[in-house]
Amino acid sequence: MDMTKGWMKSDWRALPRVQMPDYPDLAAVQAVEANLAKMPPLVFAGEARRLKAHLAAVSEGRAFMLQGGDCAESFAEFSADNIRDTFKVMLQMAIVLTWGAKVPVVKIGRMAGQFAKPRSAATETAAGIELPSYRGDIINGFEFTPEARIPDPSRMLQAYTQAAASLNLLRAFSTGGFADIHRVQSWISGFTEEDEAQRYREVARQISEAMEFMAAAGVTSDTAHELGTVEFYTSHEALLLEYEEALCRIDSTTGLPVAGSGHMLWIGDRTRQPAGAHVEFCRGVQNPIGLKCGPSMKTDDLKLLLAKLNPGNEAGRLTLIARFGAGAVADHLPRLIQTVQSEGANVVWTCDAMHGNTIKSSTGYKTRPFDSVLREVREFFAIHKAEGTIPGGVHFEMTGKDVTECTGGVRAVTDEDLQSRYHTACDPRLNASQSLELAFLVSEELRDRRLLAQASGL
Repeated sequence: MDMTKGWMKSDWRALPRVQMPDYPDLAAVQAVEANLAKMPPLVFAGEARRLKAHLAAVSEGRAFMLQGGDCAESFAEFSADNIRDTFKVMLQMAIVLTWGAKVPVVKIGRMAGQFAKPRSAATETAAGIELPSYRGDIINGFEFTPEARIPDPSRMLQAYTQAAASLNLLRAFSTGGFADIHRVQSWISGFTEEDEAQRYREVARQISEAMEFMAAAGVTSDTAHELGTVEFYTSHEALLLEYEEALCRIDSTTGLPVAGSGHMLWIGDRTRQPAGAHVEFCRGVQNPIGLKCGPSMKTDDLKLLLAKLNPGNEAGRLTLIARFGAGAVADHLPRLIQTVQSEGANVVWTCDAMHGNTIKSSTGYKTRPFDSVLREVREFFAIHKAEGTIPGGVHFEMTGKDVTECTGGVRAVTDEDLQSRYHTACDPRLNASQSLELAFLVSEELRDRRLLAQASGL
């Protein structure tokens, strides 16, 4: 089914819009849009199609999806080192997950485009002063001043430039030797040599032995290209539709529209109104689309969204990103799974274990306890086991930096530690150690599921 028949990339402008800025200077917005429309796309249609094919494999249990990266990318913290470190941790996580699942891991960064953030309130107050909320660097400034909080369309151009530079570096890291599997394996061994991480040492030893066996059999990065390179994709929430429309392009090989801002776009839990602007834009582009599903997702709305976003029921097109909070997964996920099954819909199920587990610490910092994140992931797997469906992936807000924003983990970040390296511009992120530890624990879930399936003859 041609989902774009009668669709134009500007159709969203006639529909209700939420979580988007009201720019004071419309002429300035139009000038920026015209400038962006002349720019090369950041990603290409063939890459988006390849990702869709990989996600189709995820939906069938032949691959697993790892999506991770910044809560909101920052102009101020932009650097090659930060990109490298997050990429490095995701590679380590992917190898550990591959070991548990025994299937390829599809790696998707929340990078090179994750600049806009929905907010629960239009304003925020500090020291008795009320100002518009910070909505991400692509829209306004983090500084708590009236001037910084005015939406500025020129920020879209800076976001484009930063995204282009990020993608350039990611492509170089993916194919230039940095991602060699033997190098990544040595990083994992380095992590497990620490006293706190000794419980994961046996898995690291088994991975190391597998590498040694392959080398002895003559399979190295010199003889097998796949061991020296990786495929890495980018994603972000399609929140600022002026930016998305300006970078939308027609694929020269198919004649169909493609979002040129990132390989995968997702629709947030606050912007998924079936008759709203964000759903209207995303339904027309050919990229894989993610849909956040929180506790307020109604069954009838989900049916409408399945039909609108994937009318051809194409495998790999639609990923449902469950986000409920530890202890609440059983209250909501079963009915959504049953709705999808009743519709006969092809979807990828993945777990965002971050957004439902945000609390305020005893020291006043917004944080996410490691144990709550892990508990939600385990509940997600348990529900899929009970329903006989496939838990396709995990979605984490994380960084390669040694921040102290989420509590817990083997290095035991406490409430008192949060103030030492709390760098996020928005929500708290897992640090490098916590991210890799979580990968080991999720890998155990994947291994147990695989062994159970083998014992059952499935």
